[in-house]
Amino acid sequence: MSTAPDTSSYLHSHQFNDGNPLAEKNTLRAAVITAVMMVVEITGGYLLNSMALLADGWHMSSHALALGLSLGAYALARKLAHDGRFAFGTWKIEVLGGYSSALLLGVVAALMLFQSVERLFAPSPIHYNEAIVIATIGLGVNLLCAWLLKDGHHGHEHGHSHDHAHGHHHHDINLRSAYLHVIADAATSVLAIAALLGGKYVGASWLDPVMGIVGAFLVANWAISLLKQSGRILLDAEMDAPVVQEIREVVEEHFPYAAVSDLHVWRVGKGRFACILGLVSAQPLTAAAVRGRLAVHEELVHITVEIADAGSLPMAFFQRESGNR
Repeated sequence: MSTAPDTSSYLHSHQFNDGNPLAEKNTLRAAVITAVMMVVEITGGYLLNSMALLADGWHMSSHALALGLSLGAYALARKLAHDGRFAFGTWKIEVLGGYSSALLLGVVAALMLFQSVERLFAPSPIHYNEAIVIATIGLGVNLLCAWLLKDGHHGHEHGHSHDHAHGHHHHDINLRSAYLHVIADAATSVLAIAALLGGKYVGASWLDPVMGIVGAFLVANWAISLLKQSGRILLDAEMDAPVVQEIREVVEEHFPYAAVSDLHVWRVGKGRFACILGLVSAQPLTAAAVRGRLAVHEELVHITVEIADAGSLPMAFFQRESGNR
């Protein structure tokens, strides 16, 4: 009676994300500060009958919600880190949080545009002194939160022995989304202060809605950029990443008698990729030898190599493969 071999020594973790406890802690701090300021502004708006104060408070509430979303993504990814249902870990929960936050940022931009255009054609009296104070306090709060979240590139870095740079792979998408929310709020505060000063001292009341429109397009641009970045990761649309060409170069340099028949590369963490590499070889070749050559690329943390005998395929295959390169 045969006994199955012991595979315990070959098992390895599929959790490829080290987490970002500092970013999670600072996101919590920023969320609390933003929420407190939101409550103060909304309460003050009702008590002082100030629409400017009330509007700024509700605007800040959207950013408080976004920060809470980012914080929840960190917590959920950490809680489910060892859940076997996630084939390649829970890092993409953070990316999904960033994507959702970008959608919310787009909604904020749309509301800013609508309200600014409405105000442009139907102007209302502005309490300049009060509004300037509110905008200045809001700017200070946003700059404090931005300082807490500024470390958008926190995470492990690799000392690659090859010449290609992969710094852009180390961004924390979830943290970047939270950072963009507070930066967007800070930018709108700066524009608002400039417009209010112009209205108070020059009488150009039209500057207020115009600056709002400019701010809306600025925020929308950030939202679109974040949507594209996080969407590519969620859809595994990164076959144009530099590491893909590097894999092909390893095969061409070290195994000239082999051809790439299949290649899939996708991201499983900040600056970390998994790949499935299919080769057709005219000479004896082992998967261990291929993985050994690919090991120089430290961003490849999960490699599956499949090798087929060249004698089993027609010559037309190699002609097509050569033509595709």
